[in-house]
Amino acid sequence: MTLDKTLTVNGRAVAFDGERNLLEVIRKAKIDLPTFCYHSDLSIYGACRMCMVEVEGRGLAAACSTPPEAGMRVRTHTDEVREIRKISVELLLANHQQACPTCVKADACQLRDLGRKLGVTEVRFKPTARTMPVDRSTVSLVRDPNKCILCGDCVRMCSEIQGVGAIDFAHRGARACVTPAFGKDLAAVECVLCGQCAAVCPTGAIAPRSETEEVWRALHDPRKTVVAQIAPAVRVALGECFGLEAGALSTGQIAAALRALGFRKVFDTCFAADLTVMEEVHEFLTRRKEGRRLPQFTSCCPAWVKFAEQYYPELLPNLSTCRSPQQMFGAMAKETLPAEYRVAREDLVVVSIMPCTAKKFEARRAEFDPSVARTSAERWLSGR
Repeated sequence: MTLDKTLTVNGRAVAFDGERNLLEVIRKAKIDLPTFCYHSDLSIYGACRMCMVEVEGRGLAAACSTPPEAGMRVRTHTDEVREIRKISVELLLANHQQACPTCVKADACQLRDLGRKLGVTEVRFKPTARTMPVDRSTVSLVRDPNKCILCGDCVRMCSEIQGVGAIDFAHRGARACVTPAFGKDLAAVECVLCGQCAAVCPTGAIAPRSETEEVWRALHDPRKTVVAQIAPAVRVALGECFGLEAGALSTGQIAAALRALGFRKVFDTCFAADLTVMEEVHEFLTRRKEGRRLPQFTSCCPAWVKFAEQYYPELLPNLSTCRSPQQMFGAMAKETLPAEYRVAREDLVVVSIMPCTAKKFEARRAEFDPSVARTSAERWLSGR
């Protein structure tokens, strides 16, 4: 005998099998139910109350934290539910920095999009939060607590998926906020600058640090020769942003656009990635032959390298000594291109176009600064 696994959503029968909650069943039925704090890879938090639905005989319930049951009759967009969502959004907007035209998330802000869908034309509530300083302490991320809506997505991503826990909730009531430990800046805590918090933030409270202005200055400096390297993921991601079919490559369009902006040459990071693979294989075979430290871990991901440095320093001898593809290309470009273009080494600017915020941090590591590395080597040799 098979159990009936159907419930009714807005008058339509919907089967469920394996879905964890009503939200998943409702979305399976192609019904748009808004959320701020729900991600399928994270634990269920139920803080934003955007996914409230009306369950017959039970009243209002949060769809993300209510398991589906056979025979349930659910309505998702009643007048009462819509009014609750609208008030919730207004309350969020009351304490939200409404600098939408200049916000990095302006075109993809879930709060702005939901406010428009719910017909929020004015905010009837007074702000209670005080203006907080913006954290620009890291080269990878910018944290603006004035845009935070306390959804907790960044907190759970950092703790549950990345295993770092660099940020968390602090204080209570009107003073509640998301912050690094003891109110410190991100640069002063164990953040590995992976950028996953920025990836899940719905409002731009945490965002990648922009270096667009620096690139423009280099492009318009007559003394500088600017080249670019493009990571493989970019050619697909940019295509999707411009409405191309998922998976379609936009390599030619990207290269043409960059040349039009003033880049001297455009290179593919895949070339340096092949070199990295060959060097890592050579190092592995050498280690195996000589009976040296195994297993060998890749050093291509700067966030992983920083994670190992902070939490598992005993594994550092197991990391490959090879540079990442970004750093290999940078070194080769600085070594070969100045002579070809007849420019000074310091006047060759290499711009990396990549989806990884940790690469910003990696590019500024002292180990990759020739002058710092040379000084360190000289100091080490003099001490032998």
